[in-house]
Amino acid sequence: MTARKAETVGAACGVGAYVLWGAFPAFFGLLGPAGSVEILAHRVVWTLALMFLVLAVSGRLHSLRGLSARTWLLVTAASTAIAVNWGTYIYGVTSDRVVETALGYFINPLVSVLLGVVIFRERLVPAQIVALALAAVAVIVITVDYGHPPYIALTLAASFALYGLCKKVMPLDPRTSLTAEGIVAAPVAIGYLVFLALTGAGTFLGFGAGHTLLLMAAGPVTALPLLLFGAAAQRVPLRTLGMLQYLTPALQMAWGVAVLHEDMPASRWIGFALIWVALAIFSTDALVRVRRERRNPDPSQAPVP
Repeated sequence: MTARKAETVGAACGVGAYVLWGAFPAFFGLLGPAGSVEILAHRVVWTLALMFLVLAVSGRLHSLRGLSARTWLLVTAASTAIAVNWGTYIYGVTSDRVVETALGYFINPLVSVLLGVVIFRERLVPAQIVALALAAVAVIVITVDYGHPPYIALTLAASFALYGLCKKVMPLDPRTSLTAEGIVAAPVAIGYLVFLALTGAGTFLGFGAGHTLLLMAAGPVTALPLLLFGAAAQRVPLRTLGMLQYLTPALQMAWGVAVLHEDMPASRWIGFALIWVALAIFSTDALVRVRRERRNPDPSQAPVP
């Protein structure tokens, strides 16, 4: 496969991943009357089952053996962060607050930059400072509009940024990592589902075959975009993925406004507009710096003979 064809395939995989993530409100909205915690438990269990199958078919089950204590600690941290993210997102969708979930994924890149400053002592350039300041003003505007901070959006942004941080330092490929994260979370998820079954509060078997299959489908629905994203990350530059990532919250917001008819007063639009301006500044600065580095590569980064 030529480099150009590989990049084309990668871009298609990236678009597919972000479009599927953008369609999540439509899918998770179908899973009632199951509650958000029950849906989360099924998502964990069926995603793990599918990822075990993926590792087995690809001959990579051995990659789970002999992981160090430090790696399992990172896996546990990542598993906790993504469980909080998934659970919060499901709650947002099932409580008809899709627009707020979209806000969380719009501000996520800016929260990731902030984490880089706090944890890795990365230096902010002026454009990033302006973008973060605008994002802070936007959160204040939206807080005034809601009458309280946008807890769902902030939790989604923070938990996914922390998840990305864990993945950044985790010495595992995405398939092995996702499977290991499921191994950590599965005992709690299975225990909760058993509890629901014993108390008669579960919905897995009591609402028809269609509902049962939809809950089971949470596994492949979760895994497919992750696998597509992994394929895209291997074939296209990160700056391309960075631009594509805004497809997801844009589609989610469109669903919330156009399909669910969620309330969007003028003050809320102002808050979102400030976020979009911040992201435009942030993205433009990133592209300019990438092009500058291409023209003037840092000699200190040259490979050592």
